[in-house]
Amino acid sequence: MDYDSISQAMDGICGLYERKLKDLNPATGNITYDIADLYNFIDGLADMSALVYDHRIQAFLPNDRQWIKQKLFQHLKKLAH
Repeated sequence: MDYDSISQAMDGICGLYERKLKDLNPATGNITYDIADLYNFIDGLADMSALVYDHRIQAFLPNDRQWIKQKLFQHLKKLAH
């Protein structure tokens, strides 16, 4: 999946997880989850990384699951305020 920003990518990851929850719980109207659930989802994926373009070196730099989790936490914290 390609996104124009890290923020959009984090929204995309949340959306991916929310779609999975809806598929697993089709009769549930309101599904809630916490950050630990989202982290477990990420850890359960076979492959998860983020390539982020660095304008200084004009190349994509790889980022691992831990980086993604940190960015997700920051993103969701910002949305909560």
